[in-house]
Amino acid sequence: MALMPKRVKYRKEQRRVRPRKATKGNYVAFGDYGLQALEGAWVKGTQLEAGRVAAQHFLKREGKLFIRVFPDKPISKKPLETRMGTGKAEVEYWAARVKPGTMLFEIAGVPLATAQAAFMRVAMKMPVKTRLVGRRVRV
Repeated sequence: MALMPKRVKYRKEQRRVRPRKATKGNYVAFGDYGLQALEGAWVKGTQLEAGRVAAQHFLKREGKLFIRVFPDKPISKKPLETRMGTGKAEVEYWAARVKPGTMLFEIAGVPLATAQAAFMRVAMKMPVKTRLVGRRVRV
């Protein structure tokens, strides 16, 4: 089942795009390794679910997977060959706003080679370029 909010205050939102780098959620917080987005995009809930399934299937219940983004933006789309002026269309899918630098997924409890292989499979499902990053140790 695709990720989506249980309930929202408003059914439809404006599209607004803000091309900025991520200042929040741009570091590895929960796991040992993370998959970081290098581009900005709207990531569909179905794409996130496909990435989660690919990683879980590869890991075979070894380690823990964290999803750091949630699709809370409703994206509506008018049907083809519809005349203008009939109001805003119904919600087609839910998307997560991903800015450059946002951490998409994290893995804990697995070695680097396993994390690389799992994230390679996840990256194939994502609509943005990504890279693998490790946890920074603060002194």
